[in-house]
Amino acid sequence: MGTWVEAKIIEKKRWTERLFSLRFESQALKFKAGQFVRIGLDIGGERVARPYSCVNPPQEPVTEIYFNLVPEGPLTNALVKLEPGDSLWVWDSLNGFLVIDEVPECRHLWMCATGTGIGPFISILRTAEPWQRFERIMLVHAVRQAKELVYRDLIDEAARRHPQQFHYIPVVSREQTDFALHGRIPALIEDGSLERRAGCTLSAADSHVMLCGNSGMIKEVTELLQQRGMQRHTRREPGHITTEKYH
Repeated sequence: MGTWVEAKIIEKKRWTERLFSLRFESQALKFKAGQFVRIGLDIGGERVARPYSCVNPPQEPVTEIYFNLVPEGPLTNALVKLEPGDSLWVWDSLNGFLVIDEVPECRHLWMCATGTGIGPFISILRTAEPWQRFERIMLVHAVRQAKELVYRDLIDEAARRHPQQFHYIPVVSREQTDFALHGRIPALIEDGSLERRAGCTLSAADSHVMLCGNSGMIKEVTELLQQRGMQRHTRREPGHITTEKYH
């Protein structure tokens, strides 16, 4: 059970013409890194709400969400107009399966995201648990253009603190760069490019893969990994692939 509580915007950041972050204060929210919160605004006489992953770790009092402006989306079009001091509604009961304590024992953790799907992984990487549990952590972030590779300050900080343990792999599909892999995550798994870049194999023997983002990516990657003997993870039947469903 939960209830709606009012929150105050304290910061808005515009990363690109369509990518935004909002930071807001409310009563303390209890959640696990990787979970999502429901955000609502009263629009046209009704409360319109959608789920958004928390980017902040649970120990921080200020909640942060990262989202994409959807042209036909009534909520995101209203969210991008908010400024510091404005209010929104937050459902105080958070949910989600994309959390570290649901991951079975393994040596290597792969976090694969497209677009705004990186949000829960940033939250997870800002906690102590993954660094205590896994020998290697690979963060794969796939975007269309290099300017969409966000939260680089936090990612670079993780790399500085854990240089032998952490590997960040940016992927850009619509332009060539001198630092990112070019293409889509499924194709880069299929041709071996992702594993060569990481210096680590994706296998049922020692890997767990967390997927968040585009439903097409999740479906294709899951099918490729199943061909390697990996299976979806559930509480009833432990496996190697964790995904999140917001709806």
